[in-house]
Amino acid sequence: MQALQLTAWKQAGELVEVDQPEPGPGEVLVRIGGAGACHSDLHLMHEFEPGIVPWNPPFTLGHENAGWVEALGPGARGLEVGEPVAVYGPWGCGRCARCAQGMENYCDRPDLVGAAAGGLGADGGMAPYMVVPSARHLVSIGDLDPVDAAPLTDAGLTPYHAVKRALPLLVPGSTAVVIGAGGLGHLAIQVLRALSPATVIAVDRRPEAVALAESVGAHAGVVADDGAADAIRELSRGRGADLVLDVVGADETLALGASVARTLGQLSVLGIAGGTLPLSFFGIAYEVSVATTYWGTLPELQEVLSLAQRGDISAHVQRFSLSDAPEAYEQLAAGQVEGRAVIVPS
Repeated sequence: MQALQLTAWKQAGELVEVDQPEPGPGEVLVRIGGAGACHSDLHLMHEFEPGIVPWNPPFTLGHENAGWVEALGPGARGLEVGEPVAVYGPWGCGRCARCAQGMENYCDRPDLVGAAAGGLGADGGMAPYMVVPSARHLVSIGDLDPVDAAPLTDAGLTPYHAVKRALPLLVPGSTAVVIGAGGLGHLAIQVLRALSPATVIAVDRRPEAVALAESVGAHAGVVADDGAADAIRELSRGRGADLVLDVVGADETLALGASVARTLGQLSVLGIAGGTLPLSFFGIAYEVSVATTYWGTLPELQEVLSLAQRGDISAHVQRFSLSDAPEAYEQLAAGQVEGRAVIVPS
């Protein structure tokens, strides 16, 4: 079968022929219906070097995955062949206290696992079939289309986790700012609208992305230019943002987020563009909390899928065949994808 693999650091994904995998003891073979293309993959392709993470190429890309159970390995239980499922992305040891709570994204013993996830060290979903190491990593998606469900496993789950931890701040009259209205950002906006009464302001350098943000529920959109901070303060009645979600993570977006975060607010960094945030006593409002987040928990993925099944959130997707997957990443790098690019292997 064909697979889109990262065969070496600092090069684009390559379509190669690989053997169809077979599930081993406790494993599950999933027939992939959709695999999301993420900006994180671009960082893998263009910036990562040996030693930056404890795993290396080659591996099949695609860490946002959904499809159907194709086969169960010996001892795998709790699923039926043909069942539509989403793959919970971060794979922990399954034994530590955090994994026992469904927080495999923050596993205490990642050294017992090796790869971070399918598509991040282990073979992911940009192929017709993918092996998942345990049935616990699979969540039923009901009647959701796997193409629509796949982005929810990261682009939906990651901002959902960040929003949930900030909910005490998001009271009536509060303001939330989402910097970056692409794959994660357009879903972050919908999560904010579904979970909170906050006024939601979307920021992006591309007018098309601002328009998408407003179409999915942002109360206001701001083009990221020299006047963006002033525009956000005006929209927030001069108070600034109680929550800033920076889904880009570049120097300029971090600086913008810090400049508009309100006293006692939160700045959550979801993007991994490699920026840094200089911090000094008078450089940020008093008691602003700054945090990075990584994916979300298994129970939170179940909640995200429930919101989608109810129609409260939905991914705006552009579909690409597996043969067109390299082109999908080129468009993603050029800022030409609205919402999420999803590879449909079969």
